[in-house]
Amino acid sequence: MTYKVLITDGLEQIGKDIINQAGEAIDKKGIEADQLLAEAHEYHGMIVRGRTKVTRQVFEAAKNLKVVGRAGVGVDNIDLEAAKEHGVTVVNCPVATTVAVAELAFGLMLAMIRRIPYADNGMKNEKWLKKELIGSELNGKTLGIIGYGNIGRRLAKYAQAFDMKVICYNRRRDLDEVRSTGAEPVELEDIYAQSDIISLHLPLNADSKYMINDDAFAKMKDGVMIVDVARGGVMEEAALLRALESGKVAAAALDVFEKEPPVDWSVPKHPKIIAVPHIGGQTQEAQERAAEDIASEVMNVLQGKDLRWKIC
Repeated sequence: MTYKVLITDGLEQIGKDIINQAGEAIDKKGIEADQLLAEAHEYHGMIVRGRTKVTRQVFEAAKNLKVVGRAGVGVDNIDLEAAKEHGVTVVNCPVATTVAVAELAFGLMLAMIRRIPYADNGMKNEKWLKKELIGSELNGKTLGIIGYGNIGRRLAKYAQAFDMKVICYNRRRDLDEVRSTGAEPVELEDIYAQSDIISLHLPLNADSKYMINDDAFAKMKDGVMIVDVARGGVMEEAALLRALESGKVAAAALDVFEKEPPVDWSVPKHPKIIAVPHIGGQTQEAQERAAEDIASEVMNVLQGKDLRWKIC
């Protein structure tokens, strides 16, 4: 049997080659929702990124669909309940972009604490802002990581190399195992109270939606800095703006937003925010790893082989 696998948001060639060994990779990058609904019944597998929404309607239309693969970590754009009801397996590739996202998070920390974008903009406008640019050091600061999975653990490693103290919160981690990484597991309230910089690394779901809100900001240290390379919606953007205006938050660095691209640009345009357009996993190395991992996993489902990263 020739398995037909639809690719909706692009995939590196290495992934297509894996699919074509035992099936047919059909690349329709940028396919719109109505076309996806019309054609969904033709495919046995589907590989998506964050743009494509695999809704209940898609699952109802996709009579031959056996597997949906997310070329990345988060699966909040896939209706998991509908997948279960229709007997469709959902897989992702949670380790492919770990290094890329963690490196971006650390780079954003450095950019915030030394005000690098502000300095660069001044130079490009022929302004020598040396006297205004008294920054601070990461050395000796406390980094609070909320969500201590693969990316959080990698970020902790980088932070420890800069002699930062790392504390973390994750309900599902074995405490002794966390301590073996050099981080100290604490309660969420301790993250807020002790951290000089807080970095978010958790999925968007019912529990995490607007987790960082006015109440959370009120519990944080004055002058805290925030990094979010996880998912837009984990932090309430309106609350962040209020915290920046009050001075509670000194700066924020965001790779993700509640709406992507933003509808309201007041957040990315804020002078105390460093904003980048969801590029956490956008390295050549990460994209090739993701393509290889997700293509292999999708074909494993279709061929009845063992799985590494089954979501449901």
